[in-house]
Amino acid sequence: MRPLEVLLTGATGFVGSEVLRTVQREHADGHGRRMNVRALSRTAPPGGADTPGVSWVPGDLSDPASLRGTARGADVLVHLASRVSGGQEACEAVNVHGTRALLEEARRAGVPRIVHLSTAAVYGPGPHRGIAVDGVRPAPVSPASVTRLAGERLALEAGAVVLRPGLVLGAGDRWVVPALAELRSRVPAHWDGGSGMLSVVDVADLARLIVTLAGTATPSGPAVHHASHPVPVSNRELMAALTERGLLDPVTADWSWENCLRRLREVPGTMSERQFSLLARDHWYRSEEIWRITGCPAGPGPLARLAESASWYRVHLAAG
Repeated sequence: MRPLEVLLTGATGFVGSEVLRTVQREHADGHGRRMNVRALSRTAPPGGADTPGVSWVPGDLSDPASLRGTARGADVLVHLASRVSGGQEACEAVNVHGTRALLEEARRAGVPRIVHLSTAAVYGPGPHRGIAVDGVRPAPVSPASVTRLAGERLALEAGAVVLRPGLVLGAGDRWVVPALAELRSRVPAHWDGGSGMLSVVDVADLARLIVTLAGTATPSGPAVHHASHPVPVSNRELMAALTERGLLDPVTADWSWENCLRRLREVPGTMSERQFSLLARDHWYRSEEIWRITGCPAGPGPLARLAESASWYRVHLAAG
């Protein structure tokens, strides 16, 4: 069987770089269907050279003309790139207009399968407790989430499988654990007993799921799937695991939600009250289905995986 030809966006990002590593490991190990990845990037990767199974092609989602011809000969488009900060116009340029142009290239090239990465943040403020896909109406707040929801709709119209992970942990995470560390320093207590339940996934497990979807014909037809580990974790469990790894300072106090908010407002920082709520209160989404229908093992869970990324986090937190 010939190698699968994959066009990948976001290959230098947090999730995309792990997808590349997963493909390269499978090349080396001989597991699964072999893939040739055409990695679309605005800039050359570190070292600037192609490697076995991976070639780099120039392209910029904010410049649709640069995408012409990039999907020619591809069997699957794996669209992981997105803009996650900035204002509405900047996010629209990449997440909406860039996605539209890329999908049009895939249509012209006759690419039969598309995997599109979104986020559970499209649901907006919670609390959300064990909801199925679109169990609540999406109500995104930030420009990034608003435009990523718009990009989802374009991808679904093109026949894509759309993944909505919750919090993503692992080496390369520059948001979740750094945000928890800042918030713990501002609100040094267990937050509302640590009772908030969260959908979390380790980046290595998410990458395996994406590679599995790229290499198989299931699930068939356009659909949205939650893509966190099937078992949610409590905020208390997450914070305890990070503390055990030396990534957070220990605390003994246990404050009510009202006291936590009061302290947060008194101590300035970069994390907003909305972001605090996202990390501290219930935001979990039923995620069993995609692992079941792909046959991809979900792995031991994100807390068990922290041993693999703790050293990276220590360096990153110290540098911050």
